[in-house]
Amino acid sequence: MHTVELLEHALSIAETLGYRVRQEWLGGAGGGACEFAGRRWIFVDLSLNATEQLDQVRSALMADPAVYTLDLSPAMRKLFDIRRAA
Repeated sequence: MHTVELLEHALSIAETLGYRVRQEWLGGAGGGACEFAGRRWIFVDLSLNATEQLDQVRSALMADPAVYTLDLSPAMRKLFDIRRAA
């Protein structure tokens, strides 16, 4: 799976977990997960390349224990370093 496809899939997972996603030009100054007004957000910095954007989303989701309860594709399990139980 290509990086852009992985990013799109990761963003879809974020929305499944209840995050609102904002893609903004942040000039490399930020991005990631936060919570305000009772809602969880992931800000993706559009000034970064696709690999860096994917890393922002990956880092945010790996901090959320709920991601480990989802039935993920092999590519997503690899991205999140999730191993299947035997």
